[in-house]
Amino acid sequence: MIILVMNCIFTIQFHQMKIIISPAKSLDFESKVPTSLNTQARFLEQSEVLNKQLKRLSKKELSKLMKISDDLSALNYDRNQLWKTPFTPTNSKQAIYAFTGAVFKGIDVNSLAEEKIPLLQDNLRILSGLYGILKPLDLIQPYRLEMGTRLPIGKTENLYKFWDDTVANALNEELENGELLVNLASAEYFKVIPKKVLKVPMITPIFKDFKNGEYKIVMTFAKKARGLMVRYLIDNNIKTIEGLKGFNKDRYRFSEEMSLGNELVFTR
Repeated sequence: MIILVMNCIFTIQFHQMKIIISPAKSLDFESKVPTSLNTQARFLEQSEVLNKQLKRLSKKELSKLMKISDDLSALNYDRNQLWKTPFTPTNSKQAIYAFTGAVFKGIDVNSLAEEKIPLLQDNLRILSGLYGILKPLDLIQPYRLEMGTRLPIGKTENLYKFWDDTVANALNEELENGELLVNLASAEYFKVIPKKVLKVPMITPIFKDFKNGEYKIVMTFAKKARGLMVRYLIDNNIKTIEGLKGFNKDRYRFSEEMSLGNELVFTR
């Protein structure tokens, strides 16, 4: 009954914003999840095609393809072999609880109020090399496949061409006229969504730190700030650009003079 009620909430509320982020290479499939709510990734059939290709690669081939150590290639070889559908709560985990990189540390979903989970589910989308695009509660299994990986699949030479307009079209189906689209993904991942295809304007927050006499992007800090921005938008149910400009976490403040067009710069 709770799931039915929650699913109902997902479909009738909070349609004023979508937030896009990148996934993380670091994963946690050991910790318990505080909710039994889960959904299925939209493009699992495509994920199966990719996994079938990954299963064919030896540890040495994975190491060369992904430019990773022997230990990491062995880990991901095993992940590829164990990956299988259907996804269930016993063999998978909700994406928002599985990823543990800097962005996700900034979101800190474990401290998010339970009543905010439907808002997070409706507003946040996670781009993925293996899954295309994920909702926070979509179940995933352990993997490593960055969007920039040059993995040939059939006649396509890389993941950008494999996903083609699939991810962008899926996002467009969800976007409504006048909806706010906030891009907090890395350039590598957002490249899978051509700007010209999107049916609404995109706002890209940029985070800069004052270092050596100038403001510059320090990626370690910027990644965490992206997560903090997601949390701020969800906590405050922000639906407007003016509301977005009010972001003031971790000493970041909006800079009117450094911002240009749809790129909003926050400095500290």
